[in-house]
Amino acid sequence: MTARPISETVASLMPRAKTELAELVAFRSVADPAQFPRSECEAAADWVADALRAEDFQDVALLDTPDGTQSVYGFLPGPAGAPTVLLYAHYDVQPPLDESAWLSPPFELTERDGRWFGRGAADCKGGFIMHLLALRALKANGGVPVSVKVIAEGSEEQGTGGLERYAEAHPDLLAADTIVIGDTGNFRVGLPTVTATLRGMTMLRVQLDTLEGNLHSGQFGGAAPDALAAMIQLLASLRAEDGTTTVDGLATDAEWDGLQYPEGEFRTDAKVLDGVGLIGTGTVADRIWARPAVTVIGIDCPPVVGATPSLQASARAQISLRVPPGQDAAEATKLLTAHLESHAPWGARVSVEQVGQGQPFRADVTSPAYTSMAEAMRLAYPGEEMQASGMGGSIPLCNTLAALYPQAEILLIGLSEPEAQIHAVNESVSPEELERLSVTEALFLRNYAESKKG
Repeated sequence: MTARPISETVASLMPRAKTELAELVAFRSVADPAQFPRSECEAAADWVADALRAEDFQDVALLDTPDGTQSVYGFLPGPAGAPTVLLYAHYDVQPPLDESAWLSPPFELTERDGRWFGRGAADCKGGFIMHLLALRALKANGGVPVSVKVIAEGSEEQGTGGLERYAEAHPDLLAADTIVIGDTGNFRVGLPTVTATLRGMTMLRVQLDTLEGNLHSGQFGGAAPDALAAMIQLLASLRAEDGTTTVDGLATDAEWDGLQYPEGEFRTDAKVLDGVGLIGTGTVADRIWARPAVTVIGIDCPPVVGATPSLQASARAQISLRVPPGQDAAEATKLLTAHLESHAPWGARVSVEQVGQGQPFRADVTSPAYTSMAEAMRLAYPGEEMQASGMGGSIPLCNTLAALYPQAEILLIGLSEPEAQIHAVNESVSPEELERLSVTEALFLRNYAESKKG
């Protein structure tokens, strides 16, 4: 098999892909109406639906999921007897964080230093464009050889589980022989990689209350219990001195057996400042793919500007705990909740609210579909062989799909390699990676269809 016709077609489609990605990035589709209007997500969903209709998809629908968001579905029938492949992406994005820290507007796709910058460019609006490119290349070179279902989720970044619950209530909708999740990424630019594992996650909000109201720090400080100080002490209990996560009862000693992540490369990818050490113990791969990791992702407290000399009566924090394969996210939630309730100092009143949860996932990289993917990657990335790595992030839908369709093979690829800086300021996508992975996906679909004929 040669990749040339497919690769030439994808190359010719890249200017159109850039225009479409720019249109999609322009929607401020953060699935949190407290931060951006719901209309931004609705407009993005409409754009995705129109794009599917333009590619002759049938049964295109905006699915109202139980968390109040919309996922977009479409079906493209293939030849009689052909297998069905589900292609996944999500159109919602993380908030832009500090927009002033972006070198270009976060919702305006901007080319710089050979990359395309914008929120969602890699995670995961670029993933949807990747699917379109692959299908267009196949159409131009003999047709799409499989039946294709596309699902574009509207709240993946919020972890609110809308699509998971919708799929469970409509189990026939997303049924497929194999599933391609376009929401992970290569280990590094130019190294074709499938993701073998995902950490799960749990998200909790904890509030501490110590006083009936704020007090003057000069008049009462030193004896009155300050809720913000209590919160600082409570959050500190979640890490050992070396930075290892320390949730009572949660194992933190698993090891990663596979592709390793050299510490020097990790420091560069993570942009760790000179002289600042990494946290935790074991290899980098152990720490980010095989072990739990707690992160305080937000604290409600007075800002420095305008702060008054007051003791705080209440404090609130949001905590994310990544849960590796082999551990249960529900059990981890219970352990983290119990830890927070038992470690609050000075008898502070504690309330804990769960705001998100997803189980870890492990793919079977020995399944037949991976043989088709390995050959596709070999052709799309000449001189390179497919690698399998872990990923520290979470895609809760994977476990739902695995439970609903236990015979389906699930493959994870995508555009979120380290230079993409997903979830951070100045997120970007490599257009070369978009092009090569689109070629990869097209070749995979062709390989997979051929493998099923025998």
